[in-house]
Amino acid sequence: MSARKCKNYICFKRFFKRAPIILTFLIVAVFPFSANAFDILLGTAETETFSHFAGRILCRVINRHANDLNCRTVPGPGDVHNLTNLQEGSLDIALIDSRMLHDAINKRGYFKFFDISYDNLRTLVPLYDDPITLVVRSDANIASLAALKGKRINAGAPRSLQHLAVDTIMQAKKWTKADFSLVGEISASLSQDTMAFCQGTIQAMVHIGVHPDSSLQKLLRLCKANLVGVYDNDIEKLVNDHPAYFKINIAADTYSLPAGVSTFGSRAVLVVSQDLDAQTVYNILDAIYSNRKRLKNAHPALSPLALDAGRKSFIGIQLHPGAEKYFSEHGM
Repeated sequence: MSARKCKNYICFKRFFKRAPIILTFLIVAVFPFSANAFDILLGTAETETFSHFAGRILCRVINRHANDLNCRTVPGPGDVHNLTNLQEGSLDIALIDSRMLHDAINKRGYFKFFDISYDNLRTLVPLYDDPITLVVRSDANIASLAALKGKRINAGAPRSLQHLAVDTIMQAKKWTKADFSLVGEISASLSQDTMAFCQGTIQAMVHIGVHPDSSLQKLLRLCKANLVGVYDNDIEKLVNDHPAYFKINIAADTYSLPAGVSTFGSRAVLVVSQDLDAQTVYNILDAIYSNRKRLKNAHPALSPLALDAGRKSFIGIQLHPGAEKYFSEHGM
């Protein structure tokens, strides 16, 4: 009896000595990885934003498609933060709004007094559109952009994308705050602007982001909201004159609207440092374009991918050499 116990003890002792080796083999078998995998840090906006969602999807397809790349998202407080970290080398790649990218390169807007040069940045491809959508209360008698004058509007929190969009529209229309009965600066944080809209404190606000959007669907259904097109002659001139803005159409069936809505907006662009090697950039683009169906299934906004735009420099910024090689070889 004692001899049997001794043998069992010895067996257990040997097993636990070998356990780390056995566990290592099991991990490798279940989760294969390359010991030489190259880490890619992808900067996005904060968690719970579409930018972060899109970044996570991108990292998944990159990691599955390219065995020697290990991509992970790094959420940040905004484009200014991500652009600066990209320029300094703390990020390898980032999703950046085209308007913010244009301002950074040309030292305009928020970047006017920055003592930072962003001339080492290169583009890969525009990934999805970010429409500026005018949301109005159905009882406010606002059927066009011109009808916005005299109403109670929300410009969004200072220095937010909403505020930038409203400022851009007001400049294009040559409006001032005096043209409105109220210009609020209510933040979108914690749905403060939505609550003010539903309560009637404001009659109109802008929504920045991709479509379809579940929060916007709820707003349309519960708070007497409509979407109004803003693409008039003044906005058309703005789009023609500004390389970071584009005309965007929201299809009627997106929200069961009586008709489609014409608006404008910017695009989320994949941006890298020129220091990232060409082969890595090539592999990233190959992963993206080889998984277009998967990206579209993740969200309809990721379906266009601006394929034709890939072969051109974007808003005056050069393509990365790795991107030039990829588009050249694939006839784009």
